Amino acid sequence: MKRIFTQNGPKYTSLLSRMWSGSSGHSPPKYTEKDLQRSLSEKFPKADVITVTDISGGCGAMYEIFVRSADFKGLSTVKQHRLITETLKEQIRDMHGLRIHTEPPPK
Repeated sequence: MKRIFTQNGPKYTSLLSRMWSGSSGHSPPKYTEKDLQRSLSEKFPKADVITVTDISGGCGAMYEIFVRSADFKGLSTVKQHRLITETLKEQIRDMHGLRIHTEPPPK
């Protein structure tokens, strides 16, 4: 049977964990909060508020998004969220999850 643990100084490291996480154990997120915010700002220029928060501890796996835009007036919540996911469809492929909050501006 092959050894799946290697001695790394006083610690043992699993070969699988090294393969899974890369050599450093941490890779930068493919997309940042600013990248997502830029995409949303381009799609929703009338937006009063656009906030994007990485809620995965900085690894870029999960984001929380809030958008308040006049573009959402008269649309159901599902249609509002669909506009967000269509805008970020390329970035969403590399995420674990996404929380979306949308609303039209107050009257």
